[in-house]
Amino acid sequence: MGMSVIISAATEQDAEKILKLQYLCYQSEAELYGDYSIEPLTEPLDSVRAELAGGTVLVARLGEEVVAAVRGAMDADGTARIGKLVVHPRMQRHGLGGRLLDAVEAKLGADGAAKRFQLFTGHRSEHNLRLYRKHGYAAVSTKRVDERLTVVTLAKDAEAGAFVA
Repeated sequence: MGMSVIISAATEQDAEKILKLQYLCYQSEAELYGDYSIEPLTEPLDSVRAELAGGTVLVARLGEEVVAAVRGAMDADGTARIGKLVVHPRMQRHGLGGRLLDAVEAKLGADGAAKRFQLFTGHRSEHNLRLYRKHGYAAVSTKRVDERLTVVTLAKDAEAGAFVA
């Protein structure tokens, strides 16, 4: 490729890039479940800006282009909730999603406040499920949303999650 992918904290200027990337990446999920009204495709820009201001948002850049992103937030009970891990389709299947997952875990767990990490995906999202299992996550619950979608919540203890930056 000639350039290295660099993972860093997102800036306020990244909000629109993150939203556009998210829209691109969630098209395949919407197709998989036959539902183009899913929240990642309808999320307003102000919501992304609020997460940038109050949560942990990391991006992966290839030069100036944002090619991957992930968001995380810590609950009062010590659960670090990770969401909206997206990787540009042309960059998928090269380990970038795993690197970003490791980086957000390291960031959220840096001060020792994280007791556990939690995330979720749809039951048909095999690539996502495989990635999360590979990184030590196990299913802790399922919730049927409708006839098309069952949400699988996965978690792991922070102590078991050997952080790799």
